[in-house]
Formats: sequence, C-alpha cells, structure tokens
Amino acid sequence: MRIWGFYFWRGQAAASLLLALFAAVAVLAPHPAAAQTGPKPDWSWLPALRVLTEPDYPPFNYYDEEGQLTGFNVDLARAICRELAVNCEINTAEWETLIPSLKNNEADAVVASLVISAKSLSEVDFTSRYYSTPARFAAKVGSSIGEISVAALKGKKIAVERGSAHEAFLRDFFEGAEIVSFATPAEARAALKNGEADLLFGDGISLMFWIQGTGSARCCEFKGEGYSEPRYFGDGVGIAVRKGNARLREVLDYALARVKASGRYEELMLRYFPLPLY
Repeated sequence: MRIWGFYFWRGQAAASLLLALFAAVAVLAPHPAAAQTGPKPDWSWLPALRVLTEPDYPPFNYYDEEGQLTGFNVDLARAICRELAVNCEINTAEWETLIPSLKNNEADAVVASLVISAKSLSEVDFTSRYYSTPARFAAKVGSSIGEISVAALKGKKIAVERGSAHEAFLRDFFEGAEIVSFATPAEARAALKNGEADLLFGDGISLMFWIQGTGSARCCEFKGEGYSEPRYFGDGVGIAVRKGNARLREVLDYALARVKASGRYEELMLRYFPLPLY
C-alpha cells in the first residue's frame, strides 16, 4: 500500500496520523493463509524449475553443519516445486552473479531475497512479493516506554544507522525526538544495550536475530508495530524471472498463493523466524 502526498504534510498531528497508517499496513496485511490462488495456469511446458540462490545468507539460504543447502528461501522454493509437481534443481551462486546468470538462461528463477526496486525491475521481472522487512523499534527490557508515537518519543534518544532509510524516516516523522546516528548498525545496537539510547530503530529481521541472539544478552525487546512504507523501506522481496517471462511469473505466483493458502508458508515463517516480524 502506498500513501501518496504525505511529504507535503507538516506538524505533529499529521505525522502521528501517518505513523498510525504505516503501522496499519503491516498489521492489516492479508494473512498468508488467506491468499487467493486465482485461475490455474498451464505449466505442462515446465518439467523442472531451475532455481538459483546465494550460499551464505542465513536464515534465508545457507549450508548447514552437514553441508545441506537449507533456509527459508530454499524451503520455499522446494514447496513451490512440490505444489507444481515438478523437479526442483536448486543451485547456488555468489550474490553479484545471480541476475547475470538468470539473464544468461542459467536458471529459471532466483529465490534469494532480491528486493523489488526500480533498479532491479530494469533488469528482471518479479512475482508478487513473498515477504517484506519492516522497520521496528527496540528498547531495553523493562523500559517505561509504552506506546510508540510522536508525542511519546519527544525528547527520547533514538539510535539509528547513519545515512540509512531508517534515519530518514525518523527525521521526517519523529519531530522532537533526539536522533543519534551511528556509523554501523552494530554501533547503534551497542548504544541501546549500554544505555546510551532509549530506543533503537532499524531493520526488523536484523533486530529480531540480535534480540534473540547472544550478542544482546537478552537486554532488549521490540516496541510498537512494524513500519513498511515503500517510499522508505522498498516494495518487499519477490522471486526474480527473466524480463518478459510472463508465463513463468504467472505460474510462480499461482504456486506461491497455493503455498500460502495451504499453511506451508506460515510453517516456514515460524520455523525460521523466532519473533513476529510485524
């Protein structure tokens, strides 16, 4: 969902309303199990699906301790092949070679957390998005901060990565907060953990694994809902296919919807992500 014209608004009341709308985008998005599959396309021409992914991006795609390729993207690709009843050929390649390999017909699809953006759309086509990464706030466990709003965060120190979309979002919508920027996400996380900031704002997936991991020492927790406004945080992640391959894109969209409607998508989300993303 895009909310047009918001950059013409000014003032705390307008910002508060827009923040509520952004949060609603994440909260009110259709549940995966409620996905509509639509008309069944013909894929008799597709005996196998050649999938390309990256080898080292846990928990999305990586080799486990036994040398087996696994992860959310890998299992999603396998679930799609299962829905289509076709052979699944999953291979790995370095990140910078994924799109060139796809364009050279070395694969049919790339399932590797490729973000749908103007740049990527100039080179490949995408299915409907299958996940997006919301921006989230985190605070120390036991923090007195309750609600997340412009008024509630006035005067609060918020750690964020310098020059990021997250910093831009804070500066546009949290007037009155003390925004403290850091060179890296790790430095911003350390500031929250060490009590140098009241809140941390950043990528929801990275924060989730930090909160649950040993690096945080379980110091912190999410506060409020996620923000998914495309102008700042992109249009989500989709499966990439070669430019103009509408036939395969239609088949993959159908299979994705079937995976979601069957409950398999939700199972994969629960397996790989310990906390709700939104």
